[in-house]
Amino acid sequence: MNAEISADPARLRTDDIQGMLAATYWSPGITKNEIAKGIRNSALVVGAYDENGRQVGFCRVISDKTRFAYLLDVIVAPDYRHRGIGQAMVRFAMSHPDLKDVYQWILKTSDAHGVYGKCGFAPLAETEKWMGNMKPRPERREFEG
Repeated sequence: MNAEISADPARLRTDDIQGMLAATYWSPGITKNEIAKGIRNSALVVGAYDENGRQVGFCRVISDKTRFAYLLDVIVAPDYRHRGIGQAMVRFAMSHPDLKDVYQWILKTSDAHGVYGKCGFAPLAETEKWMGNMKPRPERREFEG
């Protein structure tokens, strides 16, 4: 891996993050305002940076910092994939001092089970106990906050 991992929100580059997330199946067309609001309301944000300061990875955690954490928006720039950066960001987040008490970690993925499996994730047991209330993503415009 040739990237620096950091939890400093001041280093995050919204343009780089948008470029990565907007091309994903889970956030097509995501706006900078959505990204900024998500960053502000997250328990932890993580960035990965190359030797030139370009942001090449991102992830964030929603958590009560006590029992539960949801890992999401884990993304690595296409030209930096398969170098362990995604796993490094996940491990960094899971070992962060602010989240040391968390013992229930979840995430949702359709194509990266192998990556997360190496970080200790497995399909949920007792899936019949889990519920969701999923609604369609509302239309957003860049100027909305």
